[in-house]
Amino acid sequence: MIRLRLGMFDPVSMVPYAQTPESVLEAPAHQAHALKMARQSIVLLKNENNTLPLGKKLKKITVLGPNAADTTVLLGNYNGTPSRVVSVLQGIRDKVGADTEVVYEEAIPFTRDSVDDKLRTDFSDLARRMHDADVIIFAGGISPQLEGEALKVEIKGFSGGDRTTIHLPETQTELLRHLKATGKPVIFVLMTGSAIAMPWADENIPAILNAWYGGQSAGTAIADVLFGDYNPAGRLPVTFYRSDADLPDIKNYDMANRTYRYFRGVPLYPFGYGLSFTTFRYSRLNVPRTVAAGNPLTVSVTVKNTGKIDGEEVVQLYLSYPGAPGKAPIRALKGFQRIALRAGESRKVAFTLTPEDLSLVDARGQFYAPKGKVVLSIGGGQPGQRHNTSGTVQVRSFIME
Repeated sequence: MIRLRLGMFDPVSMVPYAQTPESVLEAPAHQAHALKMARQSIVLLKNENNTLPLGKKLKKITVLGPNAADTTVLLGNYNGTPSRVVSVLQGIRDKVGADTEVVYEEAIPFTRDSVDDKLRTDFSDLARRMHDADVIIFAGGISPQLEGEALKVEIKGFSGGDRTTIHLPETQTELLRHLKATGKPVIFVLMTGSAIAMPWADENIPAILNAWYGGQSAGTAIADVLFGDYNPAGRLPVTFYRSDADLPDIKNYDMANRTYRYFRGVPLYPFGYGLSFTTFRYSRLNVPRTVAAGNPLTVSVTVKNTGKIDGEEVVQLYLSYPGAPGKAPIRALKGFQRIALRAGESRKVAFTLTPEDLSLVDARGQFYAPKGKVVLSIGGGQPGQRHNTSGTVQVRSFIME
């Protein structure tokens, strides 16, 4: 039906978008939109001791990794072919001035079938060449050439386009260990189309940027974040678990202990998580004490940019039903708004939840309004998480009557 509505069975002469000239496809507005999408999708996962943003007057930057100069990784699957695709390496080179030397080496492939002494042998020579670098940027992760539909890939961690583990390939973790041992600041630019478990990197690498498969302008967007020309505000749309052991067997389709709605462990990075170069404080959360079942609910909160630079915040509203019977979710996202605030600026943000938003679903698939206590939170992420986001979280409860 969707193909029919798109006009795919009509004569070409009757399909409006089939008549679009190539000159329109990469018009300035479209290129600007590609850059905007790439920027807004980037998630800052870690920024210890304000490692980022980098200064633009560094003398030498070393860029490493299998995704650093590759452009195919940026386009994902089911993609068009842009006239120009900016890699991470090119984005960095475009950003810094002529006085900054940018040195690139692939260093390692994505993974090896067995991790032997070759990496140690290779790295001793590489370390000597990096001794005068001001910063090391490692662009790793995985690739659409490894994860995707019906791929003929049979290497450690991947089988036919499916992933057999959620862990970052050990070869990359081993290289990151070597990079940390140099004593240089290390920035990990992660590129992936799915969740990655990387507990060692989280504990040891000072700055981690999740750039996904960012499209034709990904390299420009990544450099914009690395050097502070864009303040990141992306949030994770999936849970990043710590280990394969956190997940049930892949053939088990029960939702127990899956996704942020039902996972009772401690995630590496939770759904909705992301950092900024500034901070946000939430206050004056206004929630009524009681709500009659079948009625809408309007709540509001004040958000203030308490940092020194402008930034965007993703205001997230979650509900949980601690007394609900059956398989009620631990919590569920019921609304979000992305807002831009200048340094020091405050704004009131309001949400109106419909009766359906306030409902749960029973075993027969029917909506119902659970009576009793409902816990509502609004903030920069989920409440009660190990990692704090750039925004605080306000929590209130009300009674559904």
